[in-house]
Amino acid sequence: MKKLFIYYSFTGNGDEVAKKLEEKGYEVRKVEEDYKMPKSFFMQMMSGGFRAGMGVKGKLKEYNNDVSNYDEVVIGSPIWNGRFPPATNGILAETDLSNKAVKFVLYSGSGEGPKALKKINKLFENVTVIFLKEPKKHIEEFEKLKDL
Repeated sequence: MKKLFIYYSFTGNGDEVAKKLEEKGYEVRKVEEDYKMPKSFFMQMMSGGFRAGMGVKGKLKEYNNDVSNYDEVVIGSPIWNGRFPPATNGILAETDLSNKAVKFVLYSGSGEGPKALKKINKLFENVTVIFLKEPKKHIEEFEKLKDL
């Protein structure tokens, strides 16, 4: 069974998840948004949170959306303002996940993202969603990945 982890990471939490899943046999594909974030942390929070709240679908840089050779696709995403960031919205808009076993690994420092979960449940039935609280800081959170 071929497995793929597609993810976005702004602060490095997703990169740490990617390393763990690569050890478990997943191929890894990181996405980057074609958008320049402000330099200051405060403005990053404001801009990112606003764009996430508006449901912006980010334009992805050089994104290979072909998942036809994979049986399972895991989407990795931070939670911003309780929602998906634009890059994750871009992944979901540009990737045909029909007929795939789809799972989500979400990482956040401030909660489980109820609006993101609502969107997941609207798009997919019986989907596994794993929430990790700042896995870069709390390595014990990786125990939650054992069933993937």
